[in-house]
Amino acid sequence: MPEQAAVQQPTSINELQPKMCLAGTITRTELYGAFVNLGLERDGLIHISHLASQRVKKVTDQVNVGDEVKVWVLNVDPDKGRIALTMVEPPDVDWGELEAGQVRTGKVVRIERYGAFVDIGAERPGLLHVREMGQYVRNPAEFVRLGEDVEVKVLQLDRRKRQIDLTMNLDTSDMDTDEDEEDPTLSAMEIAFRQARSESKGRRTRNRKSKKGDSQREMEDIYRRTLGQD
Repeated sequence: MPEQAAVQQPTSINELQPKMCLAGTITRTELYGAFVNLGLERDGLIHISHLASQRVKKVTDQVNVGDEVKVWVLNVDPDKGRIALTMVEPPDVDWGELEAGQVRTGKVVRIERYGAFVDIGAERPGLLHVREMGQYVRNPAEFVRLGEDVEVKVLQLDRRKRQIDLTMNLDTSDMDTDEDEEDPTLSAMEIAFRQARSESKGRRTRNRKSKKGDSQREMEDIYRRTLGQD
């Protein structure tokens, strides 16, 4: 998760940016949220759903007029003078910013027998399964240490279930190019051999995908059991 955020002091609503950390004072509470004086042209609004990470039933159970609070900018509309705020510190990386294939540096925050959870700054840590650590890794604790920074690649995302699968295989290049197209001097036998090799690789890839599909339920169970403990 993000480190302790530094409070900024903008002088105008036009300087505000999403995720900017601000300090303010509660000036008014309503059933739907609380208004905050940020020292700008307009007060900002913290909707009741953004007062805490857990559900809040009553605004005044969380904040009251005169309270000094630390908030983060969710979004801003200078033309309409609207400032949406949250008291829940946003992650460094939003779900919309994550894509399969991205390489990121994260910190190992939990180690289990089946792999390690790595905090890459997103809402939740990603799972680095033991099979994505290396060919001969059997015990994750012998390969990574708690608190260690590691470089990982986003393998796949499930935004609906808030799951991130990671890998330490950072190679994104395709080394198996169409060599027969690049070299017009190949004989008919050599071309046939390379085509056969390519077809064989295709069958192996389909088999791996089939196995991957069979293991998807296992991965989902792991997420439910482990992240459900948070």
